[in-house]
Amino acid sequence: MAKGRRGAGPTNNDTDELPKAKLSIANLKRSLRLFGYLGKHKWKFVLGMIFLVGSAGVGLIFPLKSGQMLGYLAEETKNAETVRVELMEIGGVLLGILLLQAAFSFGRVYLFAQVTENILKALRLDTFKRLIQMPMSFFSKSQVAELSSRMATDISVISDAFTITIAELIRQTIVGIGGLIILVMTSGPIAKWFLVIIPPLTIVSILFAKKIRKFSKTYQEKIAESNVVVGEALTGITNVKTFTNEDYEIKKYDKVANVIREFGLKYGIFRGLFFSFVMVFVFGSVFFILWQMLFALKVDKTLTAEAFGTFMMLSLFVAGSLGGLPEQIASLQRALGATDRVFELIDGDIENIDLENIVDTEKTKSGEIEFKNVSFNYPTRPDFVVLKNVSFKADIGQTVALVGSSGSGKSTIASMISRFYDPINGEIIIDGKNSKEYSLTDLRKKIALVPQDVILFAGTIRDNIAYGRPNATEKEIEEAAKKANAYDFIESFPDKFTTLVGERGIQLSGGQRQRIAIARAVLKNPSILILDEATSSLDSESEQLVQEALEKLMVGRTSIVIAHRLSTIRNADKIVVLQKGVVLETGTHSELMKNEEGLYQKLSKMQFEMV
Repeated sequence: MAKGRRGAGPTNNDTDELPKAKLSIANLKRSLRLFGYLGKHKWKFVLGMIFLVGSAGVGLIFPLKSGQMLGYLAEETKNAETVRVELMEIGGVLLGILLLQAAFSFGRVYLFAQVTENILKALRLDTFKRLIQMPMSFFSKSQVAELSSRMATDISVISDAFTITIAELIRQTIVGIGGLIILVMTSGPIAKWFLVIIPPLTIVSILFAKKIRKFSKTYQEKIAESNVVVGEALTGITNVKTFTNEDYEIKKYDKVANVIREFGLKYGIFRGLFFSFVMVFVFGSVFFILWQMLFALKVDKTLTAEAFGTFMMLSLFVAGSLGGLPEQIASLQRALGATDRVFELIDGDIENIDLENIVDTEKTKSGEIEFKNVSFNYPTRPDFVVLKNVSFKADIGQTVALVGSSGSGKSTIASMISRFYDPINGEIIIDGKNSKEYSLTDLRKKIALVPQDVILFAGTIRDNIAYGRPNATEKEIEEAAKKANAYDFIESFPDKFTTLVGERGIQLSGGQRQRIAIARAVLKNPSILILDEATSSLDSESEQLVQEALEKLMVGRTSIVIAHRLSTIRNADKIVVLQKGVVLETGTHSELMKNEEGLYQKLSKMQFEMV
């Protein structure tokens, strides 16, 4: 099973550090696939875009009219009453603009929210649907944290793109470019200084800020490395003190702290340079343009008071819009990258599972298993052969035990019966037919697994037992619990079958979890039962109860038992002894004990001597 950081959720830092995709035509075309999830909501997206353009267009009128108001600061020719009337008219127009813009903005946000939530619902379902059908080979090379990120962080970034980024990018582009055009048309002499000075300064500021963000990210990574040292030392404090390695840990941390210090000094220099640049060039440019405007207004008389006010308001709107574009473009790039990762998952190869096959098929007497010269290696380790020409047979109703040291291939054989993996060479025959000829759904309906490390789902005891057959009745669930020796302890709880088991079944003991897993298998009523060291981690009392339940479950079923405790499989119909992926011996307990040179007898003697 793939391992990862449990409980990992998206954070702001996770979002900031997501890889970005280039703004290429190919990437944009791939992202258009998202619109396929719109379905019948396409008209809402189109109407939302109309509202967006309308809001941006109306927004350009606001600085023109508000600038006209500022012109009255220098107005001396009109009497007070005339000025009052004109200001009231302009104020009325501005209020109308704000109300119209508010209506457009509400319509845009409301429609985009509807469109986005419908897209995300379909996208989330499609992603999970594909993820849950991925083969075990996929999970063996993927981390849980990474997969959770694709389900959470990536889709969250796509959500932001539809609700915020796209809208803001279009709005700021319209306001920025439209504002620049109006500036040139209304304030040509002054606009040239704006065009010559502000864009280059904006570009330099963006590059500076990008460099600082990169330094900041690396600085945080260095701090995280130091936290790892602290965490390891404190977690393993017993070892540190036992081996008297306090000085060693201090020196190790001091080395990391020095690296942080040196990097922090470089980071400080860049930040200082950036603030100096802002103070001198950015504010200097603003005051230079303001000086030019005042000179044109008061000395050259080439600029009217109204044009002065209009320029001031327009320049603020344009600067704000153009200044926000880089961040919106970066957000769009993150969204494109997130879209690629989500669709990479959706387009991955999946198992051929029949999702509609929810009605139990009638089971006939079955369960014969035969391995014929099976060889196998895991996809993640192609050079390491796990099984080499393995052959054995389990007749219907037989109990076959797999014995051997760790890494001999026992659990791999169990996984291959369920077709989590297919052989590289050889065949696995189930009831006279190659396992590959079955549909995965039909094959796995024949099989139930009781593992050593039982994982229960957060929910009630009833939910976890019913997982073996979701359409089972209350009576069937209770009967399964009785057969699994679980009924008595379940009834002792105040909430009985509605008792919550907690995350991964943490509220129950190991023996109780095992019996719930057995009840789940009883309810499924399989023809093939796989027991993967189901009692190895239990105390004596729990082991006895679980063993009794297992013996009831095994009656009439073909059982593949993986066991380290050889005492639990003495009555097996057949014992297959494995070593480094090769079958060394096959026989009953009494037959194998007669072979004094055999591995089984050696293992038995070792366990007997340890008791």
